Amino acid sequence: MSRDQILFIAFLFIFFVVNIILFSSDKLSADWTGLGTFIAAGITLSLYSFLYKDNPLFKFAENLYVGVAAAYTLTQIWYTVLLADVVIPFSELGNESMGNLWLIVPTLLGFFMLTQLSSPKFSWLSRIAFAFVVGLGAGLAIPRTIAANLLAQIQPTMGPITADLAGFNLFIILVGVVTVLVYFFYSVEHTGPVGVASKIGIWFLMISFGASFGYTIMARLSLLIGRVGFLLEDWLVLPLPLF
Repeated sequence: MSRDQILFIAFLFIFFVVNIILFSSDKLSADWTGLGTFIAAGITLSLYSFLYKDNPLFKFAENLYVGVAAAYTLTQIWYTVLLADVVIPFSELGNESMGNLWLIVPTLLGFFMLTQLSSPKFSWLSRIAFAFVVGLGAGLAIPRTIAANLLAQIQPTMGPITADLAGFNLFIILVGVVTVLVYFFYSVEHTGPVGVASKIGIWFLMISFGASFGYTIMARLSLLIGRVGFLLEDWLVLPLPLF
């Protein structure tokens, strides 16, 4: 028996012993809530086991998560999209009016996408649907992206620079925007004043990338803290903070 197999059996043994103790001491209630906590703790620990190495527990939890997520997404699409926006309006065509006939177009486009799974004889129809979705998505996303990422960045540089903290902040933003643009302006050799500005732009870029990376790490740590808190407080029923 290999070391990994021994660790796998030991983990399962310790996990079930701990749960038997929790259920017998009434820390976990013998109902659906307690069963849900038991399952959630097992799946959480199975996912954390990937920190050691890839193993059957992690693969099981990963496949279970993907399967449940896919099934949940499918049910949401059926009840909130297909049933509400396609089936019910088409079923009321003969009763009230013919005003919902325009739904034939998006419905056909949806069926055209499914032809991608069929033979090459019909799969070309999916290109029509994908072209429509990409074109519509680009048309809706480009103005929003320009407003959120371009105009929102330009607006602070247009404000008056005053002799206070707000004015100093606007000055820093103006210097950062200008120097970063100079850094990406490759038509001029980066020497002299242009080289100095580009170096300042590098500092602003590095600070921005570092802040974004730190924000991402803190977001992931918050998820980690939440799951650890669940294991300690909801599963093991330990009072927090422990010290």
